[in-house]
Amino acid sequence: MTKKLYVVGVGPGSKEYLTNYSIDIIKKSRFIVGYKYTLNTIRHLLDSSYHQIFEITMKNQEDVYLDVYNNLMNENDICTVPFTGDANFSESEVVDRLLNLFGDNNVEIISGISSVQIASAKSRIPLDKANIITFHVTGDIEEKKIDLIKSIVDKKSVILVPRPWPSDPSKNFMPAEISSFIKEKGVDTSKVDVWVFENLTNNEKETVYKGKLDSLINKNFSDLSIMVIDQNKRQTYLDF
Repeated sequence: MTKKLYVVGVGPGSKEYLTNYSIDIIKKSRFIVGYKYTLNTIRHLLDSSYHQIFEITMKNQEDVYLDVYNNLMNENDICTVPFTGDANFSESEVVDRLLNLFGDNNVEIISGISSVQIASAKSRIPLDKANIITFHVTGDIEEKKIDLIKSIVDKKSVILVPRPWPSDPSKNFMPAEISSFIKEKGVDTSKVDVWVFENLTNNEKETVYKGKLDSLINKNFSDLSIMVIDQNKRQTYLDF
């Protein structure tokens, strides 16, 4: 064996949405490295007498990853990096870096339940009839914007993750900005249904907003929000 890394999806925020496999991996990992919100999701599983826990930010994550891998881990040690939701959605630039650092053969990615799946269930918009778009990335989003408009014009439903950027509001692409952008592209937003979910699976904080797309222009939503543009037309097997 060598230094082993598990990239683990831990669900949208409630411990009730953790999988048993994820729980087992987290408990046996010597090193746990993650963002504050994600660590809070699994805090009940962590034992400070065993786990070495590192809270990271966008600014210090590279230094922490390098320190844990190069200086702290021994051969046969296990490290887990937990991701909110599913590790295969919205975090590809981080996962790619971890694959480079640890090596593909030493990394196992464990799927989790994502907010996209929860939003799909709550809005009753099936994933196979929707376009899934995440703007929750650090790179350029212009092509994703084009994809968004095309989906709406083609009368497809869209489940999307907005982009909060607290340190530079000009980079925000939250529900208000998304609504304005779609309207600017010539879409009659007063006729398009939309859902906005905040803090999904958090029994104390979860909120659900449903209305028309144009009503979002002056509304503020938290960083932990997800949108569903609802253009779904239900079809049963009786229709075929």
